[in-house]
Amino acid sequence: MTSQSMEESKNAENGAAPATEPAPLEDQGVVAFLDADPQFFLRHPDLTARLLLPHGPGGSISLVERQMAMLRSQLDTERRRLAQLLERAREYEALSGQLHVLVLQLISAPDLERIESILCGALCKEFETEAVTLKLFAVGADADGSDRLLSTFLDFVDREHALCGPLDTKRATALFGDEGGKIKSAALIPIRSEIRTGVLAIGSADPERFGPNMGTDHLDRLGEVVSRRLGVIGHGDG
Repeated sequence: MTSQSMEESKNAENGAAPATEPAPLEDQGVVAFLDADPQFFLRHPDLTARLLLPHGPGGSISLVERQMAMLRSQLDTERRRLAQLLERAREYEALSGQLHVLVLQLISAPDLERIESILCGALCKEFETEAVTLKLFAVGADADGSDRLLSTFLDFVDREHALCGPLDTKRATALFGDEGGKIKSAALIPIRSEIRTGVLAIGSADPERFGPNMGTDHLDRLGEVVSRRLGVIGHGDG
């Protein structure tokens, strides 16, 4: 009789259960255990240094090294995000200054022709776009139901905010005429005064230049300034 058999026989005579090795935990059991006890490795720091994780083809690194690599990656991501935020802040500040100068020019513009000239020159330069146009039409009792431009933008004139995004061929042609065929995206700014309404359009051949998620704060303020200035000119003051 082997020593193991003798031991089992002796345990049986004493009423003891045969000695067995504990069943190994399955992966899910280990995961559940560690999830329930997040401080396990804090109590066993020596174990952390001995654990190995897969790294590349056939390679492995310690858990500590893996955590350090993850932290460095997260830090690099946050640095890039911060750099993007700073760049956007600088662009926003620069645009604010440029629009302030534009507003001052519009205030002193004596007539509609001069307003259109100022807008076209300044906005094409600042937004690096190919076309700018200001289209106006009468409202209320003076409106012409056969006006093609009015019918095309009838659903736009009551908007409170500028609209940015792709521009279909029909609207591009209505706004920019022969140049409309090359305009793929645009910022459309509603213009409203007591006697006239319309749209100030900034068009680009780049389909990504003006996107639906683009902020419109500056554009909305510009629309308000142009609307107010047109209202003053419409009443013959200026």
